[in-house]
Amino acid sequence: MAPRLRSHGLLVLVVVLLAAASTALIGGLVATNQGSIRTVTSLTSCQPSHETRQVVQVGLYDAGGGMMSQAPMMLRLLPSPPSISAGQVTFVVTNYGALDHEFLVLPMPADGVGTRPVGSDGKIDEAQSLGEASTSCGAGPGNGISTGSRSWVTLTLRPGNYELLCDVAWHYADGMYAAFTVS
Repeated sequence: MAPRLRSHGLLVLVVVLLAAASTALIGGLVATNQGSIRTVTSLTSCQPSHETRQVVQVGLYDAGGGMMSQAPMMLRLLPSPPSISAGQVTFVVTNYGALDHEFLVLPMPADGVGTRPVGSDGKIDEAQSLGEASTSCGAGPGNGISTGSRSWVTLTLRPGNYELLCDVAWHYADGMYAAFTVS
């Protein structure tokens, strides 16, 4: 009789754990960030409160090594679409990576995308920034877009070439930038 009670107890424990996991998934996403586990806001509830005629979805991605690893970090910033017409645009930026990121829009440097000087702190000069999205589940500047979260910024852009980038220390130097065209 004791083995049967133990197996029923184990079954009850498994059911309780599955129910708890389901509740966590429904209530939000569970994400890891530099070894810690935290709950982040569901992307469906994290949207701009007003939409413009033109919306650019920007994905932020990271994979690979990192500071302690020998393998290089693979960082990417991908806008969709990569070009728009002049006027008002909302950049909706989603962090699909494991690291915190930020998003800036700057005029294209004379030497082209990815050529900005990087300081000893691993950052670029942001003085020419036209706008920033770095608030988790909010608009504008903040402390970074956390894993699984989204931020946005609405700008009015004239025709020209722009550089979209992440300026968390060393992310730009490691390739987290993209060209963007406004016609």
